[in-house]
Amino acid sequence: MNFLAHLYLSGNNKELMIGNFIADHIKGNKFSHFSEEIQKGIILHRKIDTYTDAHKIVRQSKRKLHSRYRHYNGVIIDIFYDHFLAKNWNNYSEIPLGIYVDSVYQLLEKNIETLPEKTQEMFPYITKYNWLYNYQFAKGIQEVLNGMNNRTKGKSQMNLASEDLLIHYQSFEDDFTIFFEDLRKFCSLELNKISENEI
Repeated sequence: MNFLAHLYLSGNNKELMIGNFIADHIKGNKFSHFSEEIQKGIILHRKIDTYTDAHKIVRQSKRKLHSRYRHYNGVIIDIFYDHFLAKNWNNYSEIPLGIYVDSVYQLLEKNIETLPEKTQEMFPYITKYNWLYNYQFAKGIQEVLNGMNNRTKGKSQMNLASEDLLIHYQSFEDDFTIFFEDLRKFCSLELNKISENEI
């Protein structure tokens, strides 16, 4: 899953949200210097990724993509799924997406010194282009895909993935709806473990 889903799946625990958000920029087990709750967020992020990669619905989604993307399929599906989460946000949260996203930006800004260097470098772009909010729009997804393609120096061809999204739009949305319900249940169990310090 991508940024918005990881944040949402952290519940209301702010430090857990930070850990879940920064986890992609943490190598191996080099996170003992963070608070216990942030460490738990990093671990939760990795459990979410493992669960997602192994899920049959996610694999089904990947097979719909053009073969040109190769090993970038997973990244593309993560972005597509964040699009459907943002688009259908009212089905999952009573807090309007704009208010939720603003609170996330404020949380990260307040804790900017805690974030890894790579996250600090990326944060201004996230806020400038309002990535988390704009995931719900086709233009926002295209901008993210363009950015990812630029970071791979054109090798990923991810900028073309919006074509696949349009071709299989309803099918991808159906996949997301089924998978995300499973993922929410999985994370609910993991959050219970966290509250009992078992993670």
